[in-house]
Amino acid sequence: MTRILLRGAQVITMAPHRPDAERCDVLVDGDRIAGIGGDLDATGAEIVDVTDRIIMPGLVNAHLHTWQTALRGVGVDWTLADYLGRMHGAVAKHYRPEDMRVGTLAGALSQLDRGTTTLGDWCHNTPTPDHTDAAIDGLLSSGIRGVFLHGTPYSAADAAHPVSEIDRLLDGPAGTHALLTFGLAVRGPQLSTPDVAVTDFRAAAERGIVVSMHQSGGAPGPGWEAVRAAGLLSPSTNVVHGAGLTDEWIKILVDAGASVTCTPENELGQGHGSPVTGHLLELGAAPSLGTDTDAVTPGDVLSAARIALAHQRDRDHDHHRQTTGTFSLSATITAKQALAWATVEGARALGLDDRVGKLEAGMQADLVVIDGSAPRMWPVTDPVATALHAGAGDIESVMIAGRWRKRQHALVDVDLDALRGQLQESANHLLPDLVD
Repeated sequence: MTRILLRGAQVITMAPHRPDAERCDVLVDGDRIAGIGGDLDATGAEIVDVTDRIIMPGLVNAHLHTWQTALRGVGVDWTLADYLGRMHGAVAKHYRPEDMRVGTLAGALSQLDRGTTTLGDWCHNTPTPDHTDAAIDGLLSSGIRGVFLHGTPYSAADAAHPVSEIDRLLDGPAGTHALLTFGLAVRGPQLSTPDVAVTDFRAAAERGIVVSMHQSGGAPGPGWEAVRAAGLLSPSTNVVHGAGLTDEWIKILVDAGASVTCTPENELGQGHGSPVTGHLLELGAAPSLGTDTDAVTPGDVLSAARIALAHQRDRDHDHHRQTTGTFSLSATITAKQALAWATVEGARALGLDDRVGKLEAGMQADLVVIDGSAPRMWPVTDPVATALHAGAGDIESVMIAGRWRKRQHALVDVDLDALRGQLQESANHLLPDLVD
């Protein structure tokens, strides 16, 4: 097994019992972290000098419709109604399996390039098994750690999720892949009849997998009460956006251990409703983060963390101003909290918090090396702040399960020229279907 000793960096472990940042070494043995500290046994290990670097856990993008990558940027001026009408009402039905494969592959590699090591791939354009298999092939080919959340094209509210298809995936070769797990991306209580909502939740519970759903742009539907009455809310429940939920319902979800994934740039820009970050924090919980769709917003999880942080701080300042006449005199949320939303909380939302999201012995060796040597990064007075403020160009290296997927600012083991041509061909095929 390969042993690698990363020496000389400032390390942000995100582990609760360790400092915010510390200068120490990280020993990787095979696919796991073997140790963090000084005087580690480096026998047989490759020594990698990471002086002037910051090491942190790999980022977790808990919600991305990766299949839409070929249409990157086309919806920058879309409202939520535009997105639903154009993406799902017009172009989705013209996707070929190859479009699903290349979009997912390119999207996952884009995430790797930005420091994401775990991706919640919310795939809801699977009209045939061939489309599903092509998307999974793209995800696996990228080398990213993926949670494939199997969804379906929009359908009637009384249509239950096709569980035979998720069983096919769980029982197939992909079901035992070390970097892939599965979950259900269901229409959920807002968009389903109560009976269907209960049926879908129960299907996920019986299989021990995450069940994820959208909730935004409107009040919670009656399906929510049916799911609660059936006792099916749990830590395996993931609500995307959460906008429209009442304070009572957010507390119900938090008390059940459910997670809420915010996609702040998309939510604020398209009309989903304001991120529910503050509601969660008041209850002692926290959001995970996603970027939703590259067709509308950039797929940068660190940007999502900064937007969520700034938006909630603004709301806190405004509340303080209304009650006292002045802004808050101390920060209501810290940078490290925002970094946790992009790591620890994302891992929890996807059911992988026993494997990823923090750096400590026994966890998977999923980590990011941030280059602190560029002038735009000088001086590194606070490694947490530097990490939170990093851009894609500052992500020097990315490791997943002990294997380098990006090194020296370049993705490895991928023919980018060929992929670029394939993605452009897919875009050329799909774009005419977006014309009014």
